[in-house]
Amino acid sequence: MTDSGRPSTARLLFASSHPGPTVTVTVLATVLAAAVGHPVWLVVLVAAAVVAGQLSIGLANDWIDADRDRAVGRSDKPVARGLIDVRTVRTAAFVTAAVAVLLSIGLGPVAAVAHLVLVAAGWAYDAGLKRTMWSVAPFVVAFGALPVVAVAAGPAGQWPAPWAVATGAVFGIAIHCTNVLPDLVDDAATGVRGFPHRLGLRGAGVTAFGALVVAAVLVLGGQLAGADPVRGVGVVLAVGGTAVVVVLAAVGVRLVVAGRASRTLFRLVIASSLVLVVELGLAGARLVG
Repeated sequence: MTDSGRPSTARLLFASSHPGPTVTVTVLATVLAAAVGHPVWLVVLVAAAVVAGQLSIGLANDWIDADRDRAVGRSDKPVARGLIDVRTVRTAAFVTAAVAVLLSIGLGPVAAVAHLVLVAAGWAYDAGLKRTMWSVAPFVVAFGALPVVAVAAGPAGQWPAPWAVATGAVFGIAIHCTNVLPDLVDDAATGVRGFPHRLGLRGAGVTAFGALVVAAVLVLGGQLAGADPVRGVGVVLAVGGTAVVVVLAAVGVRLVVAGRASRTLFRLVIASSLVLVVELGLAGARLVG
């Protein structure tokens, strides 16, 4: 806080960066990089590059949507509340994007290209795809690329197992649908008609949690039937992680059917992704293709 009691510019910028998704995606990438066995310095570099890219995407979203957010009175957006100038957020978006590019170069050619594609997908969503039926595409691309960034980092540039990429892509559908459900009314008032909007509350919700179950099954299959399947305790962890995700998905479907479009739905998907990625690390699953 500043001396006047007003939040500092740094805090306002962080609040404008969609901190929840930013932190979650960074944690996912970091845990995956560590699970592969990368040295500590490379894991830290993956985390730094990913957090810079996610900050840029979140900041760009609040800058581009500033007028929309003001129109619907978004009290959770510092720009909409007039606490920070939109030009400051725009500048921060470009600066963090530049930092993400520079850090990506150190990841090696394969991971660098994958991360630049991921960040570009996020910016494309912010810049206009969110208003079209193709709004889900950037999420499929970005989350499908995330395992590539984490696994391929380093000079060897190893590719992740196909099931890991497929899991990320399917997770992207679940994350996109649940993230926008609480904003359907506000979005409709400002002309946003993305993929989940066209499905409606229940259609998008069921699609999201159906995708979540598919992702869990892909992870389970990859661990039990992959080139180097887990054994012993790893099998118990793999089955247990999948069971937890299926239960969370069932809770989500129940909330959707009841017409409850709250942030809880998004949190259920985020919790599921963290359960699976931590379980992957503990089970010793082979993530390299």
